[in-house]
Parts: sequence; structure tokens; C-alpha cells
Amino acid sequence: MSGGLKARLIAYARDAGFAKVGICTPDAIPQAADRLAAFVAEGRHGQMGWMAERMGWRGDPAELWPAAQSVIMLAEPYTPDHDPLALLAQKDRGVISAYALNRDYHDVVKKRLKRVGRWLLEQNPGAEIKVFVDTAPVMEKPLAQAAGLGWQGKHTNLLGRDLGSWFFLGAIFTTVELEPDIPEKQQCGTCTACLDICPTAAFPAPFQLDARRCISYLTIEHHGPVDPELRPLMGNRIYGCDDCLAICPWNKFAAEAREAKYHARPELVAPDLRALAALDDTAFRALFSGSPIKRIGRNRFVRNVLYAIGNSGAATLRDVAQGLCADPDATVADAARWAVARLSDPGSETSKPPTANAKPAPD
Repeated sequence: MSGGLKARLIAYARDAGFAKVGICTPDAIPQAADRLAAFVAEGRHGQMGWMAERMGWRGDPAELWPAAQSVIMLAEPYTPDHDPLALLAQKDRGVISAYALNRDYHDVVKKRLKRVGRWLLEQNPGAEIKVFVDTAPVMEKPLAQAAGLGWQGKHTNLLGRDLGSWFFLGAIFTTVELEPDIPEKQQCGTCTACLDICPTAAFPAPFQLDARRCISYLTIEHHGPVDPELRPLMGNRIYGCDDCLAICPWNKFAAEAREAKYHARPELVAPDLRALAALDDTAFRALFSGSPIKRIGRNRFVRNVLYAIGNSGAATLRDVAQGLCADPDATVADAARWAVARLSDPGSETSKPPTANAKPAPD
């Protein structure tokens, strides 16, 4: 009976907009707890204190909700129409991660998960569900690999043979017992493209990430000034970084984004740094209403923009940075002074960008 229900569930989820569905049991990732503990013990989570909290729940889904019998993992593509790597050459423009170029995926995916969850409950009166999208102590990527959606690549992100790199994950925990899928095996082979392209050498070794050097972490999660050593390496990336995703050869199989809310807003693709630096809190909130960018706030965002201005080499932007040197926010003011110094003396050793990426440990 569960086989028939599973087939109908997958069909319904696909009709609801998900590209792929897989199922595993809550105890399917026994290695996750130890890996998480090692990651936190080495301090690689940086300022993300929430990763150190409730590690028992995060490392063991069965402990998070003991009544759960199955975990349904679902993938929803957001594949961009443009090449994120090509935007890096436009130094006077900012680069925003492809997933954040329109509506906040948390809201969009959760609404779709609830729709699928309600259908499942209708088929199983008395059953229960819990839905999660990246905001609970749930390790979605290991669970998705256990459910057969893909595998965690050498950059630690999830890849799929028929999905590529560009997709969100959602989870439905349920008391309904469903037949689990076969876990996906690692398919990266000898490729190290994602490791080699990382501007900050954020991968100490294949399949390991040090978030403290990751540009996505630095631009989104990190509070306060960024280490001066890392600022030049951030280039014009002002929210997130797609380099390791965009370079992956498996993207030739990337699924098309069906949801219109993931299609990029034109004004957010390579936006003008001068205009972004001028944003006050009200203007920032208006521009990024409904966007995941809104949650980092004006100050952290403008900090990122100023680092990009400092890396632009465009002397015409020096006045913008100069005007923010007395900003009420100390971190913004610090970033502005750094940008002014970079643009005032572009020939200095501290102003020169690195000539080559540092390489992580070989496979």
C-alpha cells in the first residue's frame, strides 16, 4: 500500500512544482552528528552560533521528532538565466547570488511544502507532518543524499545528475511510513573545479568547508568588519557567492526554474554600486521587500557594497565611499575608509588583487 501512496505522492509533488522527490528514514544519516561536531569543534562555523545549538537534533532527525517515520525530501530548481561568473568582470557593478534575485525562497518553498503535506494528510487521516525549509535544526543536504536526490560534492553543496547545482531543498517529516529510496553515491570523480575556483580557498580539503573564509558566509552571516586579508578576495560579490556552483560540469543537466518568483528581477542583475551605496534604511527595505537580502539589514549590505567599491578600481566611485566615512554605523564607516584607501592608492601592495587562487588540499 505504501508503494502506491508513494507513487501518488511523487506525482502530486511534481504537479505542485517540485522537480524531484526522495524519501529516507529519520535514522538514515548516522554519520552526520560526528561530522557536525567536528565542524563546530574546529570553529569552522564562525559566528553561526545556531549551528552549535541543538546539535543533538541537527545531527539526529529521529531525536528532533521521535514520532516521525519518514522524511520526504523535495527539490525545487532556481536555475539562473544568466552566467553568474560573467558578472564578476563588471567591477563597478555588484553581484548578487542567483537564489536571492527575486522572492525569498523560504516563503515560496514552504507554501508548496504545506500544499503537498496537506494532500498527504488527506490520504492518511490521523497522520501528522512537520515541514522545514532551512530554518530549523535539520541537515537537509545529508538527508537529501540519503533520499537519493543527489550527493554532496567536494564543495559540500548538493548536486544531482538530473538537477545540476541550482535547487532549493525542502523537507516534510511525517508519521506516515513510506518506502525509502536508495541513497545517491558521490559522482564527482577526479574533478576539482569547485575547489580551484574558490577565491578565498574556503575548502581545507575536498568535502570540507571553512565557513569563515566563504564569501557567502562573509557577506550574509558575518557581523562586523571582514578580515582585511579577505576583503580584496571578495571582488564585487555583495550578497552570497555562486562560483563553486556555477563552475560545476553537472550543470549541463540543470533543471529549468519553473517558478516565476525565482526569475531574476532585472534591476538586481549587476546593480550599480553607486546607487546601492546611497541606500538608507528605508530605501534598502523598499528595494528588497520580499527578498532574502532584506534580513541582513542596510548596514551589513552597504558594508559589502563598499568592499566591492574598494575592489572596483574605479576612481569615479571614491566620492561615494568618502561620503560614508562618517556613517553612524562603525562597520560601514570602516568599510568606507578602506574603500577610499584602496581607490586612492591602487598601486600599493595591499590594493593589488591576488594573482592566483590559493589551492586547497589535493584530493
